[in-house]
Amino acid sequence: MTANKSLLSRSALVLAFSVAMAHAANAADVAGTRATIDRGLDAQYAHIEALYKDIHSHPELGFQETRTAAKLAQEMRALGYEVTEGVGKTGIVALYKNGPGPTVMVRTELDALPMPEKTGLPYASTAKQIWRNVETPVAHSCGHDIHMSVWVAVAKTLMDMKDQWSGTVMFVAQPAEEGDGGAKAMLADGLFTRFPKPDMGFALHVGPGAYGYVSYKPGVINSTSDGLSVLFTGKGGHGSRPHVTIDPVMMAGHFIVDVQSVISREKDAAKFGVVTIGSVQAGNAGNVIPDTALLRGTIRSYDDDTRARMIEGVERTAKAVALMAGAPPPDVKITSGAKAVINDAALAQRSGAVLKAAFGDKAVLSPAPGSASEDYSEFIMAGVPSFYFGIGGLDPNSIAQAVATHTPLPGNHSPEFAPVPEPTIRTGTEAMSLVLLDVLQKK
Repeated sequence: MTANKSLLSRSALVLAFSVAMAHAANAADVAGTRATIDRGLDAQYAHIEALYKDIHSHPELGFQETRTAAKLAQEMRALGYEVTEGVGKTGIVALYKNGPGPTVMVRTELDALPMPEKTGLPYASTAKQIWRNVETPVAHSCGHDIHMSVWVAVAKTLMDMKDQWSGTVMFVAQPAEEGDGGAKAMLADGLFTRFPKPDMGFALHVGPGAYGYVSYKPGVINSTSDGLSVLFTGKGGHGSRPHVTIDPVMMAGHFIVDVQSVISREKDAAKFGVVTIGSVQAGNAGNVIPDTALLRGTIRSYDDDTRARMIEGVERTAKAVALMAGAPPPDVKITSGAKAVINDAALAQRSGAVLKAAFGDKAVLSPAPGSASEDYSEFIMAGVPSFYFGIGGLDPNSIAQAVATHTPLPGNHSPEFAPVPEPTIRTGTEAMSLVLLDVLQKK
C-alpha cells in the first residue's frame, strides 16, 4: 500500500506539474500575442481616439445613426473589409475571409440615448434629435462610442495579424440597441441568410468599473427587459376645483408608489426583479388638471416566474388605482424587450481562460448576473453561441476616492458617465483581439 500511495503521489505531482507548465506556456503565448497587439495599437491609437471623440461628439438615436454608420463603413472599407450598409435600416456588416475556418461575429452598437450630457468634457455632445415627436438632447451615456472604437481597432488588429489566423470574421454594427429592436431588425433583414451564419459571436460592454479590468461569466449575465406604458384617463378642469375633476396626475402618483409593493411584498425576495418608472407626461400648466397622464417604465427580471408575477402585479395595481379614483380602466401595455444574454458555457470557459492568462488578477469572474439588459440575446436565440464580457472604464483612483467618501460614481445612462478613453479602448481591443485569435487559430 505504501509503494502504491507513493506512486500515486508521484503521478499526481507529475500531472500537476504538467498542467502548470502547460498553463505557463499558454500564458507566455498569450502574453506574446498581447504584446504584438499592443505594438500595432500604438501605431493606430491616435487615429482610434480621434474617431472615438468624433463619434462621442456626434451621437445619434436608434435608426437615425446615418452619420455614425457611414463613418464606420468608411473605416472598414479602408481596412479592406467587404462592407454592406443599410442592414436593418442603418446597420452595417463588414466581412473578411481569410482562408478555411469558423465564421466569427463581432458586434458593436451604433446608437446613443435621448438625454443631455453633463460630463464637462471638451468633446461633450451638444447634439439634438427628434425622439417621439419631441426634440431632445442626445448623448453616448451608455458607452457605445467606446465599443465602436474598440470594434474598429480590433478590425485593424486582425488585418495586421492575418498571417496568424484562419477563418471568416463578420463585424456587425447594430442600430437601435437601446430598446428599439435593432437586433431583430437586422435578423429580419437577412443578417444570417444574406451573410454567413456565424459559428460563434462576441461582444463587450464598458461599465463603471476600474479601467484595465475585464469581467466575464458563463451562463446568464444580465436581465430580461420589458417595456411598460400606462395611460390614466381622468377628467380635466381648473386646478382650484379638483372636486369636479378626476385627476390623472394623482392616479399616476399613487401608481408610482403602490406598484413598488409588488416588488417588496409579492415577488420572492431572493429573486431579482425591478419596476422603474422613468417618464411621466401630464399636462402643460400648473393651474390646469389634465385629462390624461402617461407613464413609461421598464420591468427587469432573470426568470419567467418572477417576470409573470411582476407583470400581473403591475396590471392589477394600475386597474385598482383607476377604480379607486372612479376613472375608466387604464390602458396598460407591456412590450416584450430583450431577453437575458446567456453565454455559452464552453466558449466562456475557453475565452475566460485566455483573458485570465492575459490580464491575471485584472480578469474577474463575475459572481452574479447584472441588472441591465441587452438585445444581443436575439443573436444567441437565433443560434449563435456567444461570449459577452465587460470592461471597466473609470480611473481606479477616482473609484477609490468615491468609496472613501461614500460618493456614488456615475454609471451607464448617467449624464455624467465618462469612460477614460486610454486605457479603456486599449483594454477592450486587447481582450477582444485575444479571444478572437484564440478561436481563429490555424490548425
